[in-house]
Amino acid sequence: MTQASSPPAQEKGQQVVSQAGEKAQEVAGDARDKLREQLDQRSSQAGEKVTDTAEDLRSVGEELRKQGKDTPARLADQAADRTERLGSYLTESDADKMLADVEDFGRRQPLAVLAGGLALGIAAARFLKASSRDRYQSRLTPEEPTRELGAAPLTPSPTREPQPIGAGEPWQPAPSDPVPGR
Repeated sequence: MTQASSPPAQEKGQQVVSQAGEKAQEVAGDARDKLREQLDQRSSQAGEKVTDTAEDLRSVGEELRKQGKDTPARLADQAADRTERLGSYLTESDADKMLADVEDFGRRQPLAVLAGGLALGIAAARFLKASSRDRYQSRLTPEEPTRELGAAPLTPSPTREPQPIGAGEPWQPAPSDPVPGR
């Protein structure tokens, strides 16, 4: 025989669910605010560095002009102008504006976004592949010796004594070494 839940118990359960949902929304809002704050701060710092780079490019342009190289000087000035605009954008824009601009670009140029995503994916795969050896070796127990390819053996061979480099006869396989072709 099953008893139905009493109305006060159902109300209590609904209150708990409601409170949990409100708390989850509050935590998500806090995380979103912190992320926006970090993005604003980092983009402003990056903007300042990019603006400094623009100033350096202007100096290069002036030096080239002094040397009589007008075409490279003009190219350096154009690069400085574009770099300065990027620095200003990064410094002055907030996270919401940047996100809106990225979304607009994605709508206008979906193939560029696809190509960028592909490039990022390939870069991430290369990074993971390059770091996989380190992760693998860090999981080995201390009793398991490891060595790099081409490195000297960890323990001397029991069948022959080590010789100083360049001393004695040319190397010949020990009786226990495998010989190709046999």
